[in-house]
Amino acid sequence: MRRVKPGRSLLVLAAAVAAPAAAQPQSLGIFGSWGAFRDNGRCYAITEPFEAPPAAGWHPFASIGHWPARRGGGQLHIRLSRAKRQGSAVLLSIDGRSFQLLGGGRDAWAADARADQEIQAAMRTGIDMAVETRSAEGLLVRDHYRLRGAATAMDAAAIACAPR
Repeated sequence: MRRVKPGRSLLVLAAAVAAPAAAQPQSLGIFGSWGAFRDNGRCYAITEPFEAPPAAGWHPFASIGHWPARRGGGQLHIRLSRAKRQGSAVLLSIDGRSFQLLGGGRDAWAADARADQEIQAAMRTGIDMAVETRSAEGLLVRDHYRLRGAATAMDAAAIACAPR
């Protein structure tokens, strides 16, 4: 298990997950351990785990995304620190409240729009969040996140991509 060093730039993380690779995301602000960004027609709040196993070849993160062109908004996306084992559950817990996520490979999402809303409501008032699954190697993977600043970052992303 590694701890992420304080001061790691969320901009580096945002650039790593931005598409296309040549585009640089526009910062909407850094709020606690969360950042909000606009990039290529979407807006998102994003953070990296406070504590997680070292990832191989990618950056683990938790994000809430908005896509105004697709009328999509407020969607949870988790990039796990390790690829999950096929058939393993992905559980997200926020201050003792649990949610089952859908997942494949290194990614996981809320099951539907209602689950997205419930998770985000819990994130707004929560302190800590953990995502747990079994890796492809069968080891327990647990990525820990801090939620300080999540609500403000989620609001900044939602406002930046609100229909005009």
